[in-house]
Amino acid sequence: MTEVDRACEDLIVAGIQEERPGDAILAEEGGAREVAGAAWRWVVDPLDGTTNFAHAYPCFAVSIGVERDGESRVGVVYNPVLDELFHATGGGGAFCNGQAIQVTRETELGRSLVATGFAYDRRKSERDNLDELATFLARARAIRRDGSAALDLCQVACGRLDGYWEFKLAPWDVAAGRLILTEAGGRVSDARGGPAPASGAEMVASNGGIHDAMLETLAAAARGETEAAPR
Repeated sequence: MTEVDRACEDLIVAGIQEERPGDAILAEEGGAREVAGAAWRWVVDPLDGTTNFAHAYPCFAVSIGVERDGESRVGVVYNPVLDELFHATGGGGAFCNGQAIQVTRETELGRSLVATGFAYDRRKSERDNLDELATFLARARAIRRDGSAALDLCQVACGRLDGYWEFKLAPWDVAAGRLILTEAGGRVSDARGGPAPASGAEMVASNGGIHDAMLETLAAAARGETEAAPR
């Protein structure tokens, strides 16, 4: 965490509390602020990509998701480097700087650009994503690792990426981006094709056209198969 993380979160939380004092808030740095009987909850990541920011690597964002009774209603992700504001509302579509966005129509993993990330405890974790990475390297066209889950989800939503997967994320990493992606026509799931947990523990995201191939690639990695898929 940097001083900027805390300052941004304090500013965002103060604004929410002023305008919506009866709403609950879950923020990365300050944790949960529960309000008895609150139907609405704001899920805030004030600086997604802290390590990038600390190294002046230009890939970080502010991410805010809004839920009503546990259902995603609004997602907003702001990339200050490119001055891009992604937003979506449930059933209302997805947008970047006011222009409608949609996922790609790619259906072949071998032609796809996909992204991933690694947990902070990767050096000691049994699920370090390395087997999965090796298998995707053999099957996808190319892989990127940008270090901001919120932006990765938005990049899939606007067609710059075809897919993205990562494990051991947190609710604030995905609360906004997953809604933006699904409203842009994409698909999210866990590693077995079931519903993606709101906790962020598993996230497989795609344009929909390569989703099954991504799931099979993850399954192949679990079986210890790192070679390219049969042709």
